[in-house]
Amino acid sequence: MIKLISLLCLSLFATAVCAQEMAPDVMIKKITNEVIGIVKQDKDIKAGDRAKINALVDAKVLPHFNFDRMTALAMGRNWRKADAEQKKVLVREFRTLLVNTYSGALAAYKNEVIEFMPLHAAAGATDVTVRTQVKRPGAESIGIDYSMEKTPDGWKVYDVAVAGVSLVTNYRDTFNSEINRSGVDGLIKVLERKNRSLDSQAGGKSK
Repeated sequence: MIKLISLLCLSLFATAVCAQEMAPDVMIKKITNEVIGIVKQDKDIKAGDRAKINALVDAKVLPHFNFDRMTALAMGRNWRKADAEQKKVLVREFRTLLVNTYSGALAAYKNEVIEFMPLHAAAGATDVTVRTQVKRPGAESIGIDYSMEKTPDGWKVYDVAVAGVSLVTNYRDTFNSEINRSGVDGLIKVLERKNRSLDSQAGGKSK
């Protein structure tokens, strides 16, 4: 029995190490194909069940994102203005916002083909960009690029650029404007209202 438990622990440890050492482009491809495979097979998700889509995004996609860094980048110089509790709330609300963003994209998925471009990175690089192309029938392809950094927990996404537009840069303009108008607490209230509104819309679509 002790030997069996030892082998099981060794197997789990090896699995964790493999996950951490997986190349960033391989990881993005694996996650994307896994998520799209579930979307194609789950009739509720195909019917637009946002609660199920949210759960899928939360379980399969977001664990591979560095939300602390993403939120700090989106806040820019204003990140220093937030205290520890405000930073905690901002990260939570920004994460929720991205759940809704990705869920909306999956809800609109219509069998587009994702093409994964070759990774161009120096040996030992700890910051890379994984490039993909979304092929749409009868329309121009859209590039989706993932900025990724190597952390002790493996590769993590810290920004996403869609058609060349950075997610964190795009939010930074909005965040800065709101902070200039009503401070960090004002931004938190705006994010909370936005997320409540999106959650309400998702609830309506999942019925």
